[in-house]
Amino acid sequence: MDEIKFSLDTFYALMSGALVMWMAAGFTMLEAGLVQKKDVSEIVTKNLGLYSIACIMYLTCGFVLMYPGGAIIDGIIPAIGTSLGLSTSLPNEEIGMPYGMDYSQQADFFFQVVFVATAMSIVSGAVAGRMKLLPFFIFAIVLTGFIYPVQGYWNWGGGFLSSGGYSDYAGSGTVHLCGAAAALAIVTVLGPRMGKYNADGTTNAMPGSNIPIAALGAWILWLGWFGFNGGSELVVSSEASAVAVSQVFLNTNMAAAGGVVGALILSLIMTGKMDVTMAINGAIAGLVGITAGPSAPSGGAAVLIGLLAGLLVYVSILYFEKKLKIDDPVGAISAHGIVGIFGVMVVPFTNGDASFLWQLYGVIAIAGFTYVASLIAIYVINMFLSIRATDEEQMAGLDSTEVGVEAYPEFD
Repeated sequence: MDEIKFSLDTFYALMSGALVMWMAAGFTMLEAGLVQKKDVSEIVTKNLGLYSIACIMYLTCGFVLMYPGGAIIDGIIPAIGTSLGLSTSLPNEEIGMPYGMDYSQQADFFFQVVFVATAMSIVSGAVAGRMKLLPFFIFAIVLTGFIYPVQGYWNWGGGFLSSGGYSDYAGSGTVHLCGAAAALAIVTVLGPRMGKYNADGTTNAMPGSNIPIAALGAWILWLGWFGFNGGSELVVSSEASAVAVSQVFLNTNMAAAGGVVGALILSLIMTGKMDVTMAINGAIAGLVGITAGPSAPSGGAAVLIGLLAGLLVYVSILYFEKKLKIDDPVGAISAHGIVGIFGVMVVPFTNGDASFLWQLYGVIAIAGFTYVASLIAIYVINMFLSIRATDEEQMAGLDSTEVGVEAYPEFD
């Protein structure tokens, strides 16, 4: 019986990981559809590269940093190690993971590594249209190998947040806020795309290249999120865990639906039209908003959480663009960062074991550490290798200047 449970839970972790891996395609399509046609091949290259770098860096050092079984400073700075020797010949205790496992170590690694790639994908969309490939990939090494695992250790690896009472089921803070804070740090240094803002501070629209592709990306993300949230239950072999997973699937779906409706309603009220790009971001916002606590709410509460997230992302995108003059071509900082904060802070309303104070501590710790560490990293990278494409390169398009392959040559 134990072997059957172990096999079932291992298979569930692997299939959940595969669904989350498929989210990489969702981010790629979403970003490719929302950037200008002259930057599409470049954004596809960014996503292929960042996923591969995330896998290699997490195996090299990230996995053991996040789940170390020891610490340099207990609860804050994890011990350093590597998982390069991960194989069937090694017992679990030799490569970290101090807790007893209900599934294979390899399955756990695979499930965790696709979360790392998700955080870096958030950065990709926010810096689209003006950040060069090589410095982006160098930063990906830093984020996926070091920054993400350290703050991930605080929550999921036995660090001070988890021991204090912080609750983040599948990563509204640990994954999404982390990625958005890193994106904000880079955008702070990078600046807006050429031509985005006029001298008087007004904005110029830069329409995306392909709305159906962006919508396809949203649908892929919606599907993959069932693995993201559902897989975070970690096991499915008992009656209680099977019911919990079922509730997570229900709530994940309903929150996304609520997010779309919320964004569409506010768009109609504000402009008299239903903006499809806001509907897409509404879906993402609903998913991010429920991720910190998808198992506790009722289906109706999940709809409400998603609806509020959809309203919030609409307001946030406009505020960042028009008031703060922060150019975010896909709305990633709002959908994953601002809504990530909302998702973390709403948990105590449906989970009586969660503390508002510790949720706030978690937000400050994750966002603050990731922003500062990313800011330092990108400043250092920029000292040796310019991160921003020149105005001439941006005008020509990063497809031609960075990749050499145009996505839509027939439209030139």
